[in-house]
Amino acid sequence: MSREGTGGAWAPRYDPATVARYLTQEWLDEARALGADQPERPGASVRINWVVTGGPAGDVMYYQVLEQGRVVEGGLGSLDDAEVTLTSSWADSVSVARGDVDLNTAFMQGRVKAAGHMAKLLSILPLTKAPEYVALQDRIRAVTEF
Repeated sequence: MSREGTGGAWAPRYDPATVARYLTQEWLDEARALGADQPERPGASVRINWVVTGGPAGDVMYYQVLEQGRVVEGGLGSLDDAEVTLTSSWADSVSVARGDVDLNTAFMQGRVKAAGHMAKLLSILPLTKAPEYVALQDRIRAVTEF
């Protein structure tokens, strides 16, 4: 990815040769970097473990630390002090990541199971509808190999 200035602003330009395989550390790092420009959202902080079952290489566990609406940390494995754990099948996880199914819808349909601090989870779910978040997901999909 490179950044090109346009009248004092910059716009990301993605090189299709630089894609990351979904749910690898490289993909988590790229997604975090792409989201660095997300607006601050006071109170939107949570520590999340994700469990994706039945993937091509088996189950995958990863975590994300969200502070004020931005992912500041993410990696393979899990957090001992996660506030929320979300679990889904590989197929459902890919459907959400590709944008075929909205995360809120998948949660309400039981395709994404949640455990832990439900008030924290419910406080951040509306962020997934914010225009900046929707645009970020489009940018992440552009550099993801599923």
